[in-house]
Amino acid sequence: MPSDKEMINNLIDSYTSLQRIKKADDTEKELNYQLKILKAKLESFGIITSDLDL
Repeated sequence: MPSDKEMINNLIDSYTSLQRIKKADDTEKELNYQLKILKAKLESFGIITSDLDL
């Protein structure tokens, strides 16, 4: 179970990522970049993301 500090850090990362998307000149490009990073993080923990894709 993650500690409080780990959960807070994850929330800050999520907030920062959303702010980057919101402020990006090319929101589609930034969104794809953020998805790529998140997918890599999930797969590093063995979570298959292909079933989650729309």
